[in-house]
Amino acid sequence: MQPADIARLVSPGDPRVSPDGSRVALVVSRVDLEADRYRTAIWIAPVDGRPRPLTSGDGDANPRWSPDGTRLAFTRSGPGPDGPHQLLVLPVDGPGEPVTLVERASAIGEPAWSPDGSAIAFTSREPRPDAPPFTVVGTPDRTTLPRRIDRLLPKLDGEGWIVDRPRAVFVVAADTPASARLIAHHRYDISGPAWSPDGRELAVTTVRDEPDADLTMVEALHRLDVGTGEIRPLTTSSSLSVTRPSWSPDGASIAVLTEDVTLIPSFGRVAVVPTTGGEPAVLTAGLDRQAAPFVGGRAPLWRGSELLFTVEDHGTQPLYAVPADGSGEPVEVLGGTRAIVGYDAAGDTLAVLTTGPTSRPELAVVRDGRETTLSSFSAAFHRDLPVDAPEHLRVPSSGGGEIDAWLLRPRSAALAGADGRTPLLLSVHGGPMTQYPTAWFDEFAMWSGAGYAVLWCNPHGSSGDTEAALRAIRSPESAETPGTGWGGVDADDVLAALDAALARDAALDPARVGVLGGSYGGFMTTWLIAHSDRFAAACSERAANNLLSLEWGGSDLAGFFRFEMGVDHLAHPDVYRRMSPTSSVEHIHTPLLILHADDDLRCPPEQADQLYLALRLLGREVEYWRFPDEGHELSRTGSPRRRVQRAEIILDFFARHLAPGMP
Repeated sequence: MQPADIARLVSPGDPRVSPDGSRVALVVSRVDLEADRYRTAIWIAPVDGRPRPLTSGDGDANPRWSPDGTRLAFTRSGPGPDGPHQLLVLPVDGPGEPVTLVERASAIGEPAWSPDGSAIAFTSREPRPDAPPFTVVGTPDRTTLPRRIDRLLPKLDGEGWIVDRPRAVFVVAADTPASARLIAHHRYDISGPAWSPDGRELAVTTVRDEPDADLTMVEALHRLDVGTGEIRPLTTSSSLSVTRPSWSPDGASIAVLTEDVTLIPSFGRVAVVPTTGGEPAVLTAGLDRQAAPFVGGRAPLWRGSELLFTVEDHGTQPLYAVPADGSGEPVEVLGGTRAIVGYDAAGDTLAVLTTGPTSRPELAVVRDGRETTLSSFSAAFHRDLPVDAPEHLRVPSSGGGEIDAWLLRPRSAALAGADGRTPLLLSVHGGPMTQYPTAWFDEFAMWSGAGYAVLWCNPHGSSGDTEAALRAIRSPESAETPGTGWGGVDADDVLAALDAALARDAALDPARVGVLGGSYGGFMTTWLIAHSDRFAAACSERAANNLLSLEWGGSDLAGFFRFEMGVDHLAHPDVYRRMSPTSSVEHIHTPLLILHADDDLRCPPEQADQLYLALRLLGREVEYWRFPDEGHELSRTGSPRRRVQRAEIILDFFARHLAPGMP
């Protein structure tokens, strides 16, 4: 695979099964490199046939079946940041064109049909009703006015300022274009509208509108009266946050995902809350695995008396079920060496999107215990650009037990030296509270295709193992569940994986090892080259290099690293300095490539600026590239051309430093 082959990627997502279980709707995204954008359409597949396109639109997403299965609601977004954004309904079987029900300047999300099919609820950003003077974003002549900041987390990467335009809930009639009715709105985002079986209420989650709620941002489950707009909380915990509600078919309880957001990292767990109110009854505590995966997670799905959900488990992402009444333990429904990144069920059909180490996601259905793959979106891509399966390694850790690592051999001998040995790229994932899944990854395919062996791992601090392993890198000064801090056992694990790979394969050249990663992976890259001379070159991307300045207000999550580290940066600035790679920058002698995006709010560009400034003043070998009009997600969802340019820059840099005969 070459960087330009990014243009060939086809990505299915968000499968939705029709009420009778006979068909599956899904979103199919394609890369248009010439237009520098992604084109998405709704496709439909009979459970015994092949998928076909249902819409020829551009920017179509969020397919949702009407209760009787005759219509499909979906959203459509224009190519630019200003939309327009629409909610449409399309007859599935008979003739007819899509009917636009709503058009807004803000993105429309989370459409949900009422049980009788007469209305659709959705969420969209709306100016705050209590907005004080001078908080208007702009005027007709584009003169920007002041914005009042009156709470923490006023902005969000990828969306910009949200403090004066929180996400609100609307309802619109489903049969004819009409003005959407604003149902609920206040100073915090409202999410996840789920209808009660009688159609009178919605279950939603939002931060309770209380003084100082922004200091924890604990989301509570609420019942929202559709007729009156009255909203009342059902949960009252000061630490357990709930998201993604799903109302039970009998109306007696609401399933949610719950997480302790005042002790980060914590696992997302499946729970149920009685509709009369009370604290969540957790159903998956004994599983001790993350039940809110970074990729493909959704609200717990009711299937009869049980709930379906996916978990992260040693790189795999299987589908589980648990009795909703708490009468039994979670059991695996569908597993294997793969990641289930989308699922839905209705009637006697379970639909899944699965990806494996050598295959991109495809749609499959499970009926009568038999799994059948319906799609072949990437068949030609894999035929032309095959990859080998990586070798799974279990590596002993200084923190106890073993970690998972994977070694992918090169597809090309282009970079082999005179002794036949090849260079190795060691990749570190972001988060750190995520995992590298057992899934096909475009970057690893490109690096392998260019002649590199590729190594990746899930060190302590990753998900996929126990919650204790997840919390192992909290600050040692934390009064609750202390760990080694960032750059402790996690760094040891990454180096242990490198040692294991080099010992495993004598064809790898220990003198030509590069390290790279983004976000937390960028942190680890910078940290490793500041504390080790084992690497011939490194690429630190969208990195967290100065944790103190991030917590002081640089990041869109500023103020919340105290929950992750376990100590306050005001009282313990030394802890944040000690864990910051910039505090050890004078020890960096490894040639370094720095990549960052101008509009990154998670790890803002000053994180890269500080590192570059220090290395230039020290006279070290450093290259710095900045990408305009891109945010933190450049490598995954940035503009196609920028993604290609980024990959070309990385390959060029490592070729100059790890090629045979390098100085």
